[in-house]
Amino acid sequence: MVRLTMSQVSIAYRRVLLKLSGEALMGDADFGIDPQGINRIAQQIHEIVRLGVQLGLVIGGGNIFRGIALTAQGIDRVSADQMGMLATVINGLAMQDALQKEGIETYVMSAIGISGLCENYTRRSAISHLEKGRVVIFVAGTGNPFFTTDTAASLRAIEIGADLMIKATKVDGVYTADPYTNPTAQRFTRLSYNQIIQQNLGVMDTTAIVLCRDNNMPLRVLNMDKAGVLIRAITGVDEGTLIHSDGEGQ
Repeated sequence: MVRLTMSQVSIAYRRVLLKLSGEALMGDADFGIDPQGINRIAQQIHEIVRLGVQLGLVIGGGNIFRGIALTAQGIDRVSADQMGMLATVINGLAMQDALQKEGIETYVMSAIGISGLCENYTRRSAISHLEKGRVVIFVAGTGNPFFTTDTAASLRAIEIGADLMIKATKVDGVYTADPYTNPTAQRFTRLSYNQIIQQNLGVMDTTAIVLCRDNNMPLRVLNMDKAGVLIRAITGVDEGTLIHSDGEGQ
């Protein structure tokens, strides 16, 4: 692994919110948390934190529990969403462990009170941690049912004053169609939030998209499985797809 110093790298974004799906923690497994997979993610995060990036992190819970799937089977939506929030807490604690093994001071902050496991989320405390070089993992979504972790990520990015929100997926950007099933699908390099909504491209849920659009929060969608992708993104390399509030995409 090539290690770069601050003198060798010009950082384009000082404070970043990284959104990971729960599935990113599964590695090659079909369910749960793969230690090797989560360690690979922690190593990539370490590379950008050591360069001075202030990093907030939101992780979904789909590798453990999907509330929407249980709702379809008759479970009350509010209860199902609350269970989904707890799944994100499990993922957050696992990521904290992996990051601390990399030597990164990490705090887990929860939108719901979980005494003894996490700090309660407050904006001021989160920013204080970030300014001290600590990674902050935001768990339990927004603390409310009916909101996805994508919406939670958009909200936290705005609250902490992030310069960029990154959504890490297994696809290197936003395409005109699913590239796994449609070999003719073309990747966008730039898109506006209005285009995302009008073309129903399914990057994130509409609430998350509108939050980013109305608060001028740039979003970059990239493939987390590519080596060095986070470093390239925070140095301003045109990685994946950049989504912004103004102008037309291409």
